[in-house]
Order: sequence, then C-alpha cells, then structure tokens
Amino acid sequence: MGILALAAMDKLIRKAGAKRVSESAKKAMRDVLEKYGEEIAAKAVMLAKHGGRTTVKEEDIKLALKT
Repeated sequence: MGILALAAMDKLIRKAGAKRVSESAKKAMRDVLEKYGEEIAAKAVMLAKHGGRTTVKEEDIKLALKT
C-alpha cells in the first residue's frame, strides 16, 4: 500500500490534460513519485545531519533536489 492517495494521482494526471485515468496509471504514478520522494528525503536527511541537525528543513529539501 502506498503512502500517497490514488485520488491525488488522478488529480495530477487530469491536471496535465487527461480526461480519464486508469487505476494502473494512478498506481504507477504513485510508485514513481514515492520512489523519487524517498530519494529526495534521504538526501535531505543526510544534509541535515551534515549540518549537525536532526530536523530536516525546507533548505535541505531544496538542496537535495539540486544534487
């Protein structure tokens, strides 16, 4: 079971212009976004630790995206 809601995936895909979205497309989008999100989060955690912090901040997320 994914963390992100399938309804949110439906909204994202429809916002991109789709009229209809299959369940498998919603699940595929969720899987991709969760994997990408986990990678960014792991980098952000490393950056926070490197900065001597236990709290991940917005700047850590933004910097993780750039690397």
